[in-house]
Amino acid sequence: MSADLPAGVESFLSKAGWGGAEIAALPGDASFRRYFRVHKAGKSAMLMDAPPPNEDPEPYLRAAKWLDANGLRAPHIYAEDAQRGLVLIEDFGEVRMREYLDQWPGDERAIYTVAVDTLIELHRLPSGPFLDYSMSEYKREANLFTEWYCPARGLKVDGEAYVRAWEQTLGELLARQRTGVCVLRDYHAENIMLLGSLERQGLLDFQDALAGHKAYDLVSLLQDARRDVPVQLEAVMFDYYVRKTGEGAQFLGDYARLGAQRNAKIVGIFVRLWQRDGKPRYLDYIPRVWAMLERDLTHPALAPVARWFDANIPPELRAAGGGTWPT
Repeated sequence: MSADLPAGVESFLSKAGWGGAEIAALPGDASFRRYFRVHKAGKSAMLMDAPPPNEDPEPYLRAAKWLDANGLRAPHIYAEDAQRGLVLIEDFGEVRMREYLDQWPGDERAIYTVAVDTLIELHRLPSGPFLDYSMSEYKREANLFTEWYCPARGLKVDGEAYVRAWEQTLGELLARQRTGVCVLRDYHAENIMLLGSLERQGLLDFQDALAGHKAYDLVSLLQDARRDVPVQLEAVMFDYYVRKTGEGAQFLGDYARLGAQRNAKIVGIFVRLWQRDGKPRYLDYIPRVWAMLERDLTHPALAPVARWFDANIPPELRAAGGGTWPT
């Protein structure tokens, strides 16, 4: 056993029937969680290492079990030790939606249609055992923009007016999201696996699920921070969702509200990943996210937030997609 493997992993795997398995680390991303692929006797599984106190596997376990019980394709759980932060789960393979579409862009519409169908199925279910996506959480996330992006740019902005603008913009949305649906919160091409065919897709990275608005995961999918989704495809998929669900005229405004909130949050997160966590590669995504944010701000529902941006963010930074960053 390598010294950089999780503590206690050998006994954990032995109890799960995977003793003596080969373990290979997988590349990390933007959290303290680590993943390993485990091989034994021609079979494979995924080992999640989510060690306390930085991580807690319980939210993942709760969401995975609820999704699985309701017919959504989350990885099956083979074994768990929440105190150690170890979870052994089904291996969905290596074919992510993102990389598949990089190679086979002609399948884009078909794959996105299945991904939207998954949301339609999810949104027919009760909201699940999840906390509400509250105004305080929306504001906490949006504040990542003023807490990280603005100081990184040396900007002195009106933080109180920023919060008030979001309260005004999101206030009426809260009434429309009751009683809520399960919101996966990070539903996009890098968290969707293709399981042997275009029609079979598996879900990843849902441990932060909340009960919230139907538009949130739709905008997460169609305004992807890490992949260019053509504007025409976004419109087609949005119309497809509305047609299949019968959502009303206010849905587009709520979609724009949540798109702007999410994109402002992501800009802040990507700056934080650079400054706090030493991961400058996330800065490369900011121009894409910024462009989607600017597009969302043109919707009349975003007028209070758009006015704040006009008053606080210099035009030259906005025109440059958030500005250039050190290399």
